[in-house]
Amino acid sequence: MKIRAALLSLCFAFSFYGDAFAQEFYAGKTIRAIVGGSPGGGFDVYTRALTRHMGKHIPGNPTFVVESMAGAATRIAAKHLHASAKPDGLTFGIFNGYLILGRVLGSEGIDFDVRKYEYIGVPVKDNVVCALQKASGITNLEQWVAAKTPVKIGALGPGNSTGDVPRILKAALGLPIQLVEGYKGTADVRLAADGGEVAGGCWGWESVKVTWKSGLESGNVNVIIQATPKALPDLPKVPVALELAKNEEARQLIRAGAIDPSIITRVFVTTPGTPKDRVQVLRKAFAETLKDPEFVAEAKKAGLEIDPLTGEEVEKIVAGMFNLSSATVTKLAAVLSVK
Repeated sequence: MKIRAALLSLCFAFSFYGDAFAQEFYAGKTIRAIVGGSPGGGFDVYTRALTRHMGKHIPGNPTFVVESMAGAATRIAAKHLHASAKPDGLTFGIFNGYLILGRVLGSEGIDFDVRKYEYIGVPVKDNVVCALQKASGITNLEQWVAAKTPVKIGALGPGNSTGDVPRILKAALGLPIQLVEGYKGTADVRLAADGGEVAGGCWGWESVKVTWKSGLESGNVNVIIQATPKALPDLPKVPVALELAKNEEARQLIRAGAIDPSIITRVFVTTPGTPKDRVQVLRKAFAETLKDPEFVAEAKKAGLEIDPLTGEEVEKIVAGMFNLSSATVTKLAAVLSVK
């Protein structure tokens, strides 16, 4: 009992002094939140909601500013967070977790070690769907399969759910797809689809149903297929890619290339080399914000789902991706490579 009491006292002392040091450091400071996407996109919406409440969960109550760093399928933001931002606990941000799979596959342009990031967490696990404008003439999967010309799908680029999932669906299911890449964020893809430049795009339902709400409610936008483990409760009648696969190789491609990376699509990180105590401050504040009644109320009003992963859980998932079999990596690399 004495040993246990001593340990509890020691833990309390570490917590107390840790908070005291954090308060001294963060008081009067400003934390930059880098968004690897354009304003109005899903990454931006979640980040702004989080940062409106996160400061009160950090000793010293720092202020937050949100900075968009769009481009190159979120690689610009990812690289900035990896090497350019100071490792001082005053910068964190979000990029598309599909870049992590890209690093596993040795994709061009992802020349930094993603395992060195300090992972903060994920606010919601993504479930990727493909949504198309009614004006494209495709309102269901049968029409898409029968399309005489490839359907134009807008995307940010490779190493991103918007580009990788269509590539996987084309290879695994034979869907006629023409990728139009180079958009800075999903908000830009939506605008392009609304203007008839592309038919639609593929990204998280958690974002689509919020940011494309008006189109869905009017019937001008339809979800055609979902790259999910099973049909989502919101979309019980929409075909599930995994169930349409005709062999195990196709199912394996869909799981490893579309479903598994989606879990960490909205990954928040801070810079490698950030002091561990400040990493823990950010992780703790992130987790507490997602349970904050005021944040939860705001998220509910905005239609933002909360289904989080901690920084430690993200680290384990990343480690698992680097342990994929060589055969799976070879297959995925062939499908996702940009020719």
